[in-house]
Amino acid sequence: MADFSLTTLFVVPVGNVLPSSGSTQDLDPGQFGLFLNTYAVATAGNIAAAPYFYVAQGRTNTYLQGSKISDKIKGCPTANCGSNVTEWRKVIGCPTPTVQIIDIDDWTVKCGDIVTITLRAHSSYIDTLYFNGLTRSVTVQAPCCDCGGDPCDNVDVDALIDSIIEAFELAAPGANPDNVILTDFFIFEHVGTGDTAILRIHGKPLTVYAQPCDVAAFPHEYDRMWFNAFVYSGPATTADFIVADACNLVATATTIQTSNFATGTAAEIQQLEKNYYSYQAGYLKHLYRMAGYNGNFESWVTPGTTYNTFYIRFNEFDKSSYVWGDYIHEDSRVIIAVPVALTAALETVLEAALGVVVEDNECITTTSTTTT
Repeated sequence: MADFSLTTLFVVPVGNVLPSSGSTQDLDPGQFGLFLNTYAVATAGNIAAAPYFYVAQGRTNTYLQGSKISDKIKGCPTANCGSNVTEWRKVIGCPTPTVQIIDIDDWTVKCGDIVTITLRAHSSYIDTLYFNGLTRSVTVQAPCCDCGGDPCDNVDVDALIDSIIEAFELAAPGANPDNVILTDFFIFEHVGTGDTAILRIHGKPLTVYAQPCDVAAFPHEYDRMWFNAFVYSGPATTADFIVADACNLVATATTIQTSNFATGTAAEIQQLEKNYYSYQAGYLKHLYRMAGYNGNFESWVTPGTTYNTFYIRFNEFDKSSYVWGDYIHEDSRVIIAVPVALTAALETVLEAALGVVVEDNECITTTSTTTT
């Protein structure tokens, strides 16, 4: 399991050049490279034939320790060639998180009906403040039919959507100024016209809080906002919407885009540097609160940079080193965070050794809309 893998993190500095000569002891501080079992430089042309290879990075502080080096990784660009690698994947850096988008359409409201829309939002921070999520409702009366019209006719959908948006945007926080305003978390749009018009609700990106100037702090948090929308006839209710009477629903709410986390941000990689710092520090393994007591800690993250991340998990190369014992064999894992601009050169060499990498994700851009 990943939680029990001995993990070494390598953050490739911006501007890094893969070495073309020398060995691991010749690496400049921060310089990252791949090396053969002979400690010669590994390239796309020679790495596949090597019995195994190393991932290495130069250190600034070399007192009592050399370059940071991974354990032995046996490459295997084709099937059934005896590799010790059990996982080989890539996570693409997507610095902009996607937001959730819900479309509400298929209105079955009659003239003069009372209509309520309830939104229930969740996130890590929101759920610490509100039990079962932040729940807010607005109630409007559907426009009346034209003079002489049949009161059973369906309502003017455009006018109904406009009144709902106005109610959402004018919703006051109440007597307590600390209460949230819905427009702090949502954008409301009127899309299209006529009976097929849509009320589109976007979630907004969450506020990013500053990190404290403390090397021992662990401030990065994966967070996203997701929400549900319920449209029903009558005034607002406190009933559980999961078991609400479906006969009261007067429109269809459809999620057309789900929210997701940002990946590969500088803040995320900085957090990983702290999480895995002690795994290959020769001494001073603790992150004390006074930076002067952390002489070994080095950060190669450049703020504002987006990183692609390679994950290589592998077993012990020499299985004979395992002896009988009442313990669980521990595997190793290498994480390589590389700036997007430098990914291609590194990926070419790694794929020559390990085969085509599996990409775990893709960057999704927010759906564009046409509003009226």
